[in-house]
Amino acid sequence: MSTITWPILSVLIWLPIAGGVAMLALGDRGIALGRWIALITTAVTFGISTLLWTNFDTTTASMQFVEERTWIPLFNSLYALGVDGFAMPLIVLTAFITPLVVIAGWTVIEKKPAQYYAAFLILEGLMIGVFAALDAMLFYVLWEAMLIPMFIIIGIWGGPRRVYATIKFFLYTFLGSVLMLVSLIYMYLQTCDAGQCSYMIADFQRLPLGLNEQLFIFVAFLAAFAVKVPMWPVHTWLPDAHVEAPTGGSVILAAIMLKMGGYGFLRFSLPITPDASDTLDWLVISLSLIAVVYIGFVALVQQDMKKLIAYSSIAHMGFVTLGSFLTFELMRVNSGDMTGAAMGIDGAMVQMISHGLISGAMFFCVGVLYDRVHSREISSYGGVVNTMPVFAAFMVLFAMANSGLPATSGFVGEFLVILASFRADFWYAFLAGLTLILGAAYTLWLVKRVVFGPVANHHVAELKDVNGRELLVLGVLAIAVLGLGLWPAPLLDVMRPTVENLVQQITVSKL
Repeated sequence: MSTITWPILSVLIWLPIAGGVAMLALGDRGIALGRWIALITTAVTFGISTLLWTNFDTTTASMQFVEERTWIPLFNSLYALGVDGFAMPLIVLTAFITPLVVIAGWTVIEKKPAQYYAAFLILEGLMIGVFAALDAMLFYVLWEAMLIPMFIIIGIWGGPRRVYATIKFFLYTFLGSVLMLVSLIYMYLQTCDAGQCSYMIADFQRLPLGLNEQLFIFVAFLAAFAVKVPMWPVHTWLPDAHVEAPTGGSVILAAIMLKMGGYGFLRFSLPITPDASDTLDWLVISLSLIAVVYIGFVALVQQDMKKLIAYSSIAHMGFVTLGSFLTFELMRVNSGDMTGAAMGIDGAMVQMISHGLISGAMFFCVGVLYDRVHSREISSYGGVVNTMPVFAAFMVLFAMANSGLPATSGFVGEFLVILASFRADFWYAFLAGLTLILGAAYTLWLVKRVVFGPVANHHVAELKDVNGRELLVLGVLAIAVLGLGLWPAPLLDVMRPTVENLVQQITVSKL
């Protein structure tokens, strides 16, 4: 039982937002102080987030650290916050990655640095709010609001085609969420018909919805969450956004924002529309396997490092949606066995955390090279290990993790999902297992061309190895990737009651 009596979730949301506002007020004139404000704010936020983990009760699936206040009385919408085994690890991941982004941009960002840091601080608070929201309207407002800082980050500090990438990113993600808003309003009206108007997600999960209603709501959620993951074929905004975004933007986009799609499926689609999810699980599984296999081949032919890693992210996030929706196949095959059915969701959650660490690390590596050579083209490099041996060691480690090497975090989630796939259907496992081949192919092909071989040109010959700031960022991420890979038990223990509760909800709905 938690001993925390103060509103820890509100602090985690509003502290970085307040820091962002302070950065805007300070402006570029005091940027030397501003950098330290940004770092201290994000570091304190991460420190506070660790209290969620250390005080989390791993014996219950109930929401913890709950806060409820009246927000919009007219619609009975509440400022309601809480976390369970799904939300809490993602909040800690968000708080962990953001200070690394601040450190990575310490001397790199020269154009409007105060506004740059302010955008990331405000974005951090909004992202934490998305994971902590228990009220669907609050969730939706924060879900849409977090697009604004990222829109600004890509649009101002992005590459030459940043305007195109920004508009495409905004239109895809915003339009995908419109149907979700319609479905939320519909369910709100259903709660009114039941006698108590409510936007609480828990109340939506208890609604006795018919199959046709569930199908409509499921498709609406799919439109919003599939774009965010992103799933094939609504993935085309992601490579453009990654290529044009600054390094920090790419890291946050890959490490945190993509996870909101997977989180949405677990928080909304599966518990609110279990019958529709069961009916259409074949669709999501098919799209997931296409992402794993087809996008893997697409990554193989990329010549831009960022674009290759972006396509790699789409393929790896396919494991998240695959694991989440294998639950129904596993229940059919195992006659309702909850232990087997939970394995796919376990794998999906571990994959989300792992991918957040690995993809963030890979984009940081690209940023280190880009800051020196100002090129993302693979052909601009070759023989980096000769001039940057320490950096090369880190990049090879993260590349191995991206390929699913045992003892790294990349292995754990993919292994659980592939094992769950094998229990459901051999061909699911066969196609999912191809990622071990394709992932190794495009990742090692990248490493071979960039890191190994003779020094390719004078730019590579003049490279200097990582400085203390870069060593700190890459070292912390390496420890996290190896730590989760060697000892995933604490994460699985935190998630277990929530996963079992979700499977129980689905099982009851099918009885």
